[in-house]
Amino acid sequence: MANETTLVILGASGDLTSRLLLPALGQLLTLEPHRRVRLRGASTDDWDDARWRDTVREAFTSAGFEKAFAAIAETTYQRADITDADDLGRLIGDAGENVALYFAVPPAVTAAACEALAGVTLPEGTVLALEKPFGIDEASAQRLNATLARLVPEEQVFRIDHFLGRSTTLNMLGVRFANRVFAPVWSAEHIESVVVRFDETLGLEGRAGYYDRAGALIDMIQSHLLQVMAVLAMEPPATLHERDFRDATAAVLRATHVWQDDPVTASRRARYTAGKVGERQLPSYVDEPGVDASRDTETLAEVTCEVRNDRWRGVPFTLRSGKALAGKDGEVVVTFRPVNHVPDGLTGAAPGAVLRFSLGPDRMDLELNVNGGDDPFELERALLEADLGEGALKAYGEVLSGILDADATLAVRGDAAEQSWRIVDPVLAAWRAGEVPLDEYPAGSLGPEHWQKLP
Repeated sequence: MANETTLVILGASGDLTSRLLLPALGQLLTLEPHRRVRLRGASTDDWDDARWRDTVREAFTSAGFEKAFAAIAETTYQRADITDADDLGRLIGDAGENVALYFAVPPAVTAAACEALAGVTLPEGTVLALEKPFGIDEASAQRLNATLARLVPEEQVFRIDHFLGRSTTLNMLGVRFANRVFAPVWSAEHIESVVVRFDETLGLEGRAGYYDRAGALIDMIQSHLLQVMAVLAMEPPATLHERDFRDATAAVLRATHVWQDDPVTASRRARYTAGKVGERQLPSYVDEPGVDASRDTETLAEVTCEVRNDRWRGVPFTLRSGKALAGKDGEVVVTFRPVNHVPDGLTGAAPGAVLRFSLGPDRMDLELNVNGGDDPFELERALLEADLGEGALKAYGEVLSGILDADATLAVRGDAAEQSWRIVDPVLAAWRAGEVPLDEYPAGSLGPEHWQKLP
């Protein structure tokens, strides 16, 4: 672990910084007070050091980590155009030996800033942290990766996916690899289907500038949910160190294809109309401020994939995410195949066991068939529950910890980012060609009524 790291947040005046990055840094410094961090903010806004320090202090305090502010070695701000090589040079020139640049800016600005960094001498070991999406398709992701490769080695590039920092995602590894009851049956021979779902009750929430150009498929499935799927489906790595872990998840993505190579039948899309979510009345998506209805942006997306290798061939992996739905439902659902034979004399249904990992609150549920209490020969369903805890750090705290330690284990590797685009590009093409209908669902519902329900 470096004695001191200079964390430079590019886009320091933005919402991502104040809402997520700074509270996570406050938590990290509270739990790990031995860390020495110099914090530098940079943006085009005409701020000074005092306003930046107030922003940092307020973010720490609102999250309950006000004492962590005193743990920062230094807190300064520079007004800068981060797409200008000269400004970047002045920003980094006196930052010290251990530098982490966090691009808390839109992807297009990040790409332009990385091009500008080619004209800047970076300290050895400089870490570049980029928010998703990484490009807009496979070809653009390849170009961005080529730019990054000219700047620093791959292991110093952190493509941020805060879902990989979720404790539940990591808990799946322990459950699978440390228990003989699961390890031998983690394959197509015993597993019937897998669902990775992240439904939200939130609507657009003022994010039209980004979301209306992205939609649910790019915003959630292409980035986060494919990575969660890769963790669940990967071969057992020798270690959980960066090289072994990311080799294993990348291999899953290379083997992943849209179900039956048909994006028309393997995908669904919809957007919400006016409705009520809890006590909140939401307008139709097309009536939200900043939305261009002609874009046909989806707010709910489903894609079914297949991992074509010996372990998983024939198992459907369905990835789903949407906004303005009836409940917040983030989970991984593993449905096992029914047993081959139930002895005569036992009555009742005997469906396959179902294992669920809840993505907040962190919980694991296992549904099993057991003998009934009233009639010992009648099968009934039992639910075993385990509270996995929230984890010491929030998702962005885990992300920042890896960045400051220069440990890229929980970052998306360049080849994995390209493969994620390769998987969804055919779906995007089919949608843009109008080959998949854009269905509708009332805000506050479970989605379109005619869609097949998932486990």
